[in-house]
Amino acid sequence: MHQTQLQGIFPDITFKSWDLEYTLHPSVESKFKRCLDILGSLVGLLILVILFVPIAIAIKIDSPGPIFFAQERYGLQGRPFRLYKFRSMVSDAEQLKSLVSNEADGLIFKNKNDFRITKVGRFLRRTSLDELPQFWNVLLNDMSLVGTRPPTGDEVIKYTEKHWRRLNVKPGLTGEWQVNGRSHVTDFEQIVDLDLQYQKNWHPFYDLFLIGKTFYVIFGKIGAF
Repeated sequence: MHQTQLQGIFPDITFKSWDLEYTLHPSVESKFKRCLDILGSLVGLLILVILFVPIAIAIKIDSPGPIFFAQERYGLQGRPFRLYKFRSMVSDAEQLKSLVSNEADGLIFKNKNDFRITKVGRFLRRTSLDELPQFWNVLLNDMSLVGTRPPTGDEVIKYTEKHWRRLNVKPGLTGEWQVNGRSHVTDFEQIVDLDLQYQKNWHPFYDLFLIGKTFYVIFGKIGAF
């Protein structure tokens, strides 16, 4: 992607002299991967329909506010899209963010004991049920079942050339970071290295391997809080 294209997406950012015109990663144009995404998203949305009512009721009883949380994220080559999740924090979480210390290193924000997370929200996060609405993002082709973690705007404005390379693939519901530590990986540079490792290791059946490993991590309650 040319800097001029990025400037159109991020008009308030002055980019450095490095050029970001990279060849699309083969996974982006893989028909097998897209078919897997469509099939997986349909299954995921079916599960969402089945679990929607009890999850929605639990969220409403536990904390006032909307059922869903929507946020602008940045995907393939920095393209913005709207990401959807079940709300796991209090409704005014963004306004309270300055009161929470960041326990992570680099361009991510994490706090194990974040007081903004509701009781139901903590359960949803631990079981990854909060991410069920993202199957809609996968069906829309904004995301993939497997890819990189979709960053927020306040992260990408600080990206270096190496960081931008992680966006040569579509963001995913799961990926190398999620199956190799999840929330226990608190160093952003390590997450970037894992994302680039995915690009290096990818082949059509590698996604199936990571999806299988994801189920093991989720049901084993490994690395989440």
